[in-house]
Amino acid sequence: MKYTIQVTINTPVEECFKLLDDHENMKHWQEGLVSYEHISGDPGKVNAKMKLNYKFGKRKMSLIETITFKEKNKAFHFNFDAKGMHNIQQNFFEAIDNNTTQWTSVNEFVPTNFAMRMMALLMPKAFRKQSEKYLTDFKNFAENGTSLAK
Repeated sequence: MKYTIQVTINTPVEECFKLLDDHENMKHWQEGLVSYEHISGDPGKVNAKMKLNYKFGKRKMSLIETITFKEKNKAFHFNFDAKGMHNIQQNFFEAIDNNTTQWTSVNEFVPTNFAMRMMALLMPKAFRKQSEKYLTDFKNFAENGTSLAK
């Protein structure tokens, strides 16, 4: 399953990239994030790995984030691996003008077990909806300082 989403952020591209690159900011725009821990590699560099822990209601989920490509103010790509799912995410940033950024996120979900294959078939909109929510929440954080942190 593959899809592309975009959001226009009324913040300079340099600031957007800086906010996205700082893991301390994730709690402000990734609802459900409980904690993260560095596993290997140089933090923030290509091949660095982090474990991200989420809680959605009573459901807990952990995933491993691997940075696969990074070009300052232009692109930031990740692989995310969780039980039953491999997610390839390519993020592209374009300065529309001095104060506006276009974020394009290309997402591909590859189920690695039967249960997740069925979930992807039966609920494909849930994946896209969650991705759109993260981009919208990041936009609100970058533009207004709106935080989801409790």
